[in-house]
Amino acid sequence: MGKTELTASALAAAIALAGCSAPDTATPDDGAAATPQDEFWTALSSHCGNAFAGKLVSEDAADADFAEAEMVMHVRECSDDRIAIPFHVAADGEWDRSRTWLITRTETGLRLKHDHRHEDGTKDAVTMYGGDTDDAGSATSQDFPVDAESTALFEREGLAASVTNVWTVAVDDADVENGVFAYQLKRTVDAGAPEDRFFRVEFDLSETVDAPLPAWGWE
Repeated sequence: MGKTELTASALAAAIALAGCSAPDTATPDDGAAATPQDEFWTALSSHCGNAFAGKLVSEDAADADFAEAEMVMHVRECSDDRIAIPFHVAADGEWDRSRTWLITRTETGLRLKHDHRHEDGTKDAVTMYGGDTDDAGSATSQDFPVDAESTALFEREGLAASVTNVWTVAVDDADVENGVFAYQLKRTVDAGAPEDRFFRVEFDLSETVDAPLPAWGWE
C-alpha cells in the first residue's frame, strides 16, 4: 500500500503538537471509579517514552508493500489528555516518518486522529482524520468509527471508500508479560463499503528498541 492509500485507510505521535486541532478535553473526577477508557489510557501511558518494533499481521493484497517492511511505534508524548504516537515504516532501508497517531480525551470519550506530513514538514492533503469512541470499549481495546469531519475530507479527496472506516487501537499494560500494541483499520461491505478492507499491525511490547528520529514536521 502506498502512502496515500495508507493515509486514507489506516492508517500510518512526545512531540510538540503545534498546529493540531485541539478538541475539548476532560479527565476523570478525582476519586471517581475508573472506567474502561481510563484503564485503557493508563495502559497506553505506561509505555510512554518507549519505542517498539512491529509488523503487518493482516493479509490484504493492497498491503503487499508492508509485508516485509520494518515498523516502529514510539509512545513519545503523554499527558493527562493527549498521547502522541509516531508510526515509522521502512521499505528498502528508507524510513517514512510521515504518520503520527494522536489519541485525546474528549467530553464524551476518546478520539483518534491521524497527523500526516510530508518530509519537509508540511501537512498532507489527507490529514487529521479519524473518529471518536461511541461506547465504553474495554481496558485493552477502543474502537473509533469515522467522524463527520473525516467523512467530508474523504469525499472531498475522492476517497469515498473510507467513509465507513472503523479504527481500533489495542494495548496491554507494561506489566503484562508478552504484551502487544495493535493498530487496526476495518471496513466491510455490510457496513456500506464497496469491498471489505482489513489492515492490522502489531508491536511487541516485551522489548523496547532505540527511539527513532522525530516524525516529519515535529523536529
